[in-house]
Amino acid sequence: MQIQVTGRHVELTEDVRAHIDTKASKLPRYYDRIHEIEFILDHELDQFTAEIIVRAGRKHTFVVRETGPDTFALIDLVVDKVGRQLTKHKEKHRNRKHDGKGDLESSVE
Repeated sequence: MQIQVTGRHVELTEDVRAHIDTKASKLPRYYDRIHEIEFILDHELDQFTAEIIVRAGRKHTFVVRETGPDTFALIDLVVDKVGRQLTKHKEKHRNRKHDGKGDLESSVE
């Protein structure tokens, strides 16, 4: 898994990079087919924008973008949101063949 961190109009400190790496390294818990994680931190006026792009499987891309004044809170927020997206996708993928329509006893009655 490759983690790429980019800062636009902002200097990324070692603390911010370490926080991003720590949070992003936990994402394979939610979905184990992650190939690449791209994290972009942008600064405009007095607001920061955090964006995370997760590429998983062959063609699945998950994107989350949030804006706010605190970088560490934004990092936590986008990682949590993309974690929920990955969990939902994993559940859909796992249960797609078991939709409950094959139960013969309930269809007869």
